[in-house]
Amino acid sequence: MIRTVESQPLTSAPVLAAYSYCETVTGQQARNFAYGIRLLPTPERRAMSALYAFSRRVDDIGDGPLADDVKVARLEDTRALLARIRDGAVDEDDTDPVAVALAHAAARFPIPLGGLDELIDGVQMDVRGETYETWDDLKVYCRCVAGAIGRLSLGVFGTEPGARGSERAAEYADTLGLALQLTNILRDVREDAEGGRTYLPADDLAKFGCSAGFDGPTPPEGSDFAGLVHFEVRRARALFAEGYRLLPMLDRRSGACVAAMAGIYRRLLDRIERDPAAVLRGRVSLPGREKAYVAVRGLSGLDTRNVTRRTVRRRA
Repeated sequence: MIRTVESQPLTSAPVLAAYSYCETVTGQQARNFAYGIRLLPTPERRAMSALYAFSRRVDDIGDGPLADDVKVARLEDTRALLARIRDGAVDEDDTDPVAVALAHAAARFPIPLGGLDELIDGVQMDVRGETYETWDDLKVYCRCVAGAIGRLSLGVFGTEPGARGSERAAEYADTLGLALQLTNILRDVREDAEGGRTYLPADDLAKFGCSAGFDGPTPPEGSDFAGLVHFEVRRARALFAEGYRLLPMLDRRSGACVAAMAGIYRRLLDRIERDPAAVLRGRVSLPGREKAYVAVRGLSGLDTRNVTRRTVRRRA
C-alpha cells in the first residue's frame, strides 16, 4: 500500500475542533498509544486519534454496565454511523466530533474502514461471553479487535515507494496487532477474570493446570502458572518478531511510531516474563521515563535497522 501525498486544502475550523476532541480522548485514555502517535506528522497524528476515538467508543460500549441487549443495539447504531462515514454522509457541522474527524481522515487517507466493522464484531463476541478452546480460536478474536487496528493504521502510514515485500505489509501489521493483544491479555488476566471473562485458550489453561481460573492474587493451587505465562510470552515474542518485519517498509516517523508502541508492549512482556505472578497482583505498567526511552529508540531507527540486518542475513 503506497500512499501518494498531494496538496490538501486548509482544514476547516469544525474539523480542527473535531480532531482536537479526538486527540484529547486519546491523550486521556490511551497513554501507550498516545506515546507512539506523538511521533507522527500532524495529519497522520490527527487521523490516528480519530481512529482511536472511534475504537474507544466501541470498546466502552462492550465494557460498560449496560444490559447485553442494550449493548448489542448500541453497537449496531455505531455500525450504522460507520456506514454513514463510509458513504461520505457525515457533514463537517455534524454534532458528533468523532464522526466528523474520522470522515475527514478517511477522505484524506486510504483507511480500510471495514476494519472498524471487524472491531465491532470482536466486541460483540465479548458481549456474547465467548471463550476460546484453542489459539486458532483466539486468533479470530484478536484479529478483530487488534489485527484490524494494525491494518487501519497502515492505511494512515502507507508504505515507502519501492519497499521490498510491501505486498505483505497488511499481513505484518495484522500480526503485530495480535502480538499487542496477546500481551494485553496476559497483563489483564486478573482484571478480566474479575469481569467474568477468560481469553487464554482453554487448551493452554488445561495443559498448565489453570482451568480453575484467576479469581485471586495467587495462582490456582497445584498449577504451573509461571509455565503458562512463559508459554504465552514465547508465542507473543514470535508474533512480535514476525510483525516487526513491517518496520523497514514505513517512512522514518511512521516506523518510529510503530516501534515505540510495540516497544512499550515488548517491555511489558519482559516484566511479565520476569515475574509472572505480578499480573495476578495488579496491572503491570512501565514508568514514563522508560516509555520516553522507547520513543527515542524508535526515532533513532534502531529497531528498523535490526530488522533489516536480520532480513539480509536470512537472504544471504
